[in-house]
Amino acid sequence: MTYKAKCLVVAFLAACTPCVAATLSIDVRDTDGKPTADAVVTLTPRGGVAIASHVAEKAIIDQRNETFLPLVVTVRRGGDVVFTNHDTTMHQVYSFSPIKQFQFEIDQGQVSKPVRFDKAGVAAIGCNIHDQMIAYVFATDAPFAVVTDAAGHAEIADVPDGAYHAAAWHPRLKIGAPPSEAILAVKGAAAHLDFTVPLRAGGMKHMHMDY
Repeated sequence: MTYKAKCLVVAFLAACTPCVAATLSIDVRDTDGKPTADAVVTLTPRGGVAIASHVAEKAIIDQRNETFLPLVVTVRRGGDVVFTNHDTTMHQVYSFSPIKQFQFEIDQGQVSKPVRFDKAGVAAIGCNIHDQMIAYVFATDAPFAVVTDAAGHAEIADVPDGAYHAAAWHPRLKIGAPPSEAILAVKGAAAHLDFTVPLRAGGMKHMHMDY
C-alpha cells in the first residue's frame, strides 16, 4: 500500500457562494503519529486550470550559531534566495544539486547576492567549513506551497473552489520514498488536509544531501 492511500483528506464546510475562496488547514504527521515540522505541502489544480502563483518570489536563509535558518524555504520557480550571515564566523555556502549549483564565501555581517532558482525541484545547501550545516530550497511551479511549523501545521489562504493534487515532501523522507500525495476537493470557506509521511529515524544527521 502506498502512502497516497494513507492520506486522509477532508474538504468541506458549508454554505458559500462560488466566488468564496477557502482557507486550507494542513496537518502533517509521521507514521508514528508525531507532528512533522519542516514539511513542504504543495497544491496544484487538476484539469489544467491556471492559477497565479501565491508562492514567494524571494526567501532569506540566515546563518546563526553555525546553523542555517530556517531549515526549509519555498520559492516559486524563477525566484531568488538571499543568504545572510549573523554568525561570528565566515561560511562557504554551496549547492551541488541538479537544479542549482553555486559556491561562495559570506563573512560575518554580509548579505549575498540573490541566488536565482530557475528550475523546479529541491536543492540541498551546505557549508564547506561546517559540515553539520544544511538547509533546503524547494523551488516549485505549484501555485501554492507552505512549510509546516513545529506543530506540523500550516495554512493556505485564498484557495479557489476546485479539485487539487496535494503533495507533501520532507528532507528526512525514507530513501526511495516519493512525496506523499492526495486528491483534494475544495468547495466552501474552509478545507482540511491530513498527511502521513514516512520519515527516516534520527535528526539532522539523517537529512538528505543528494538533492
